[in-house]
Amino acid sequence: MPFGVDEAGKGPALGSMFAAAVHCEDSAVLPDGIRDSKRLSPERREELAATLRADDRIAVGVAEIPPTRIDDSETDMNSLAVAAHAEAIEGAVADLERDGTATEPISGLCDACDTDADRFARRVADACSLERLAVDARHGADDDSLLVGAASIIAKVERDAHMAAFADEYGPVGSGYPGDSTTREFLASYVDEHRELPPFARASWSTCEDALADAEQTGLEQF
Repeated sequence: MPFGVDEAGKGPALGSMFAAAVHCEDSAVLPDGIRDSKRLSPERREELAATLRADDRIAVGVAEIPPTRIDDSETDMNSLAVAAHAEAIEGAVADLERDGTATEPISGLCDACDTDADRFARRVADACSLERLAVDARHGADDDSLLVGAASIIAKVERDAHMAAFADEYGPVGSGYPGDSTTREFLASYVDEHRELPPFARASWSTCEDALADAEQTGLEQF
């Protein structure tokens, strides 16, 4: 499996979702310590991501799905995860496809974002514009595959940098996940002050809808 794919940020109420694909012909060239990004410290993730990107034997593709796409009523998160995986794969292996010297399909493994892993694999393959492609998907692939683990690290570092940029501009925003008290406090404070959601919020998420409703109720009680 010369490439692996994973995503970060499927469930937060703030910010984009990112998918990353990592391709290399020999997994032995991957740096030591690769594992599911959730099992690594932020500092270690950043070190590994920098090492992966600096190695010419390793190709990386990244896709971003912003809140505007996530809030589109004509789509859903599984479909967006499919699109993100496909775009990341294309970014990592498009040069191989254009080269045209390989006779075998370019194969890889995705961490499945659907309860039906086989269906997810078929949808990702169908969404890719590449012709010579074989996609597999498994649940927990970020634990089982070094390449998927590497992709999970790249995707998580991209997502963390994305949120850090918002924190630089707006102050502490937390991880963006609904269970994060810093995120909930930021949302409540921002909506109370501005009477609208921050521009990087997923307006269709119940966490954001609740923040707007609470601010509206508070405003009514002040009259």
